[in-house]
Amino acid sequence: MENSDTFDLQLFLPYLLNQAAEESSLSFQRVYKDRYGMLRTEWRVLFHLGIFGQMTARDIGLRARLHKTKISRAVQKLADRRFITRHRSDADRRQELLELTAAGRTAYLNLRTIAERYQADLGTDFTKAELALLQNMLQRLAGKTGKAGNKQR
Repeated sequence: MENSDTFDLQLFLPYLLNQAAEESSLSFQRVYKDRYGMLRTEWRVLFHLGIFGQMTARDIGLRARLHKTKISRAVQKLADRRFITRHRSDADRRQELLELTAAGRTAYLNLRTIAERYQADLGTDFTKAELALLQNMLQRLAGKTGKAGNKQR
């Protein structure tokens, strides 16, 4: 039976983006998993605290676009490993402030160094202009998350 469907999955942008994301993150994933036993959400929480300092889980969720249950599990695992501390906010007792411990800061700095090298290696197939353009386009697409589907309605 001949297929006359002209839809090319290999050129479907969401599919391509997913394939590129999976492929480009596998090696880095092995590093944070093998060295620190972390999952993706955990390293993302660690990096947000490393970059921005003390934050609430809610703030991390908003910045990282992660569901609160995933953040909650990641925070618990990082606290169990003594990578972060948790304490109540004096300004709002309902909020829990998260902060890296010395061990968490060391893990963050180690992984950041590896991430920087990994980023440089990923960029070797592109010119500086191409890499800048790719980053700009991906940032624009990331800002449109959820809006693309609304255009069809």
